[in-house]
Amino acid sequence: MLRYGALPVDPPLVLAPMAGITDRHYRRIVRDVGGVGLVSMEFISSEGIARGNERTLNLMAFEKEERPLAIQIYGSNAEKMAQAASLVQEIGADVCDINMGCPANKILKGCAGAALMGDLRIAEGIIAAARRAITIPLTVKFRAGLDENRLNYIDLGKICQDNGVAAVALHPRTAKQFYTGKADWERIARLKEALSIPVVGNGDIQSPSDALEMFRRTGCDAVMIGRGSMTNPWIFRQTADLLAGREPMQPSLADRRDLILRHFGMMRDTEEPRHALHKFRTFTGWYTHGLKDGRTLRQRIQGIDSVEGFFEEFDAFFRRLEASESQPALAG
Repeated sequence: MLRYGALPVDPPLVLAPMAGITDRHYRRIVRDVGGVGLVSMEFISSEGIARGNERTLNLMAFEKEERPLAIQIYGSNAEKMAQAASLVQEIGADVCDINMGCPANKILKGCAGAALMGDLRIAEGIIAAARRAITIPLTVKFRAGLDENRLNYIDLGKICQDNGVAAVALHPRTAKQFYTGKADWERIARLKEALSIPVVGNGDIQSPSDALEMFRRTGCDAVMIGRGSMTNPWIFRQTADLLAGREPMQPSLADRRDLILRHFGMMRDTEEPRHALHKFRTFTGWYTHGLKDGRTLRQRIQGIDSVEGFFEEFDAFFRRLEASESQPALAG
């Protein structure tokens, strides 16, 4: 069984931290579906924690049903990162994760995220300070490097290992690539060969078979799935089924409708209407991927300005789909 220190991660499947996506509602949905060993919170600013920013602190709320849970923090100042790590432990998270891989410009400009791969001395100072501040497992997620001429992921992995990090996660694109091109899984294999601590592979997992192929080709200890879960929240359960030698479950149209409406209901009940509508539109784009007439629904909801109207449109959409599925085939 995979362990981060004393913490079991079973099955060895991890929900990746995604800004604006892996909030408490989405984490709960993924947990309810099942098959995930660890869920990760959207990354949190250490500066916001240090200032006691109310919005930042609210983002860190979670429910016991989500555990085990990792909270990912980012920043460029070792003292503030240690302070943030201490709060992560204080509020009861199971894992503190450091973001050294985010390629977004606003993060890079603050010398955080993947920018830290440009100065491993600063990166090591942050890792060491965070490790001293907490007793729960510390993990680090990073990329292959800033660009193809600066591939230093193995060096950073060894720094993590030498400073008491429990596990590392690698997205094998460079920061310059962002999400273009293909993730080079061979880099995950090379990192696994170089380290004795667990290595989590990440990147281009769109199906359960992709996850099994990453395990096979890289020897990684766990697979982290991000964007692939947004079109298919069942991907963790399906992958866990395959790992256990079971036939993977296939969600019915009713399963899909119930999950979406449950997720949107959580947002409706806790978010301001304007924010809820924005999230509805974002998640509808993912959830209706591959569904018949999904594009039509996505176009129709752009003009809806009320939460009630959105739910009515969504209910009507699934009623139409269910009716079309129940129609008998015409004799030819």
